[in-house]
Amino acid sequence: MKRDDLTHHVYGGNKVRKLEYLLAEARAPGGRRLVTIGTVGSHHVLATAYFGAQAGFEVEAVLVPQPRTEHVIEVLRAGLGLGLRAYPVRSWAAAPAAVLARVLAGARLVALGGSSATGTRGYVDAGHELAAQVREGAMPEPDVCVVALGSGGTAAGLAVGFAAAGLRTRVVGVCVSAPTWALRMSAEHLARASGRDARVTGVRLAGDGRFLGAGYGSRTDEGDEATALARAHAGLDLDPTYTAKVFACALWFVRARQARTVLYWHTLSSAPMAPLLEGAPEEGQIPTRLLNLARP
Repeated sequence: MKRDDLTHHVYGGNKVRKLEYLLAEARAPGGRRLVTIGTVGSHHVLATAYFGAQAGFEVEAVLVPQPRTEHVIEVLRAGLGLGLRAYPVRSWAAAPAAVLARVLAGARLVALGGSSATGTRGYVDAGHELAAQVREGAMPEPDVCVVALGSGGTAAGLAVGFAAAGLRTRVVGVCVSAPTWALRMSAEHLARASGRDARVTGVRLAGDGRFLGAGYGSRTDEGDEATALARAHAGLDLDPTYTAKVFACALWFVRARQARTVLYWHTLSSAPMAPLLEGAPEEGQIPTRLLNLARP
């Protein structure tokens, strides 16, 4: 497994690599405010709030509903505690107009999940990083790399990075929301754009929608089993929305003997939430219009 949960000691995960490029782009010339989009418990929104504030930006986010869990509420509390200005909407369909209003008011857009051509460069770098570790003997070259497929930038960047570095590794993006065809299309578009920029051919990328279950944020039996196994054998905590489904897919590849070497790419921060919750509002202090986005 590749431990991108350790990319930063305060808040790690896969968004750190993307934001390195995205914040640099937003800063020049003269950017002061950012706006992004995500669910009410979005890790991307929280990461943008933290690293954006560290870089001197005011951060806004248009938030959409998702199933309620304790972790979702913690992420929302942490973001608000960091100064996030949240704009709730009732559905994804209502989100573009709300984002456009913030952009017209002067905020620089950070794409959903950080998955623009700029953000994807962080995972092209990550593909080269893994290739260097293979050359150094840290692990054999993977036949398959299994990673979450949401907004698409992580999977697309890895596929381009692997191809650019001369690896034959196939990236399998595990779809975490519906419609799965849209997620695949987004990843393929980003991979084509990044491949052209890097003058790379032979990109190997596929999507897998078999582990989605009832939809975004829903638990699955396979995910629950994967969570128990990851904790027992690797000391790794998974979440039901993303990483549990990805780990379940990795287990399928092993059990079905569909690949000799399977790399699971872990994208969830393992940094403790407690420091980010210091000074954050309690649940009862959060405006009802925001809490109502975390649906039972």
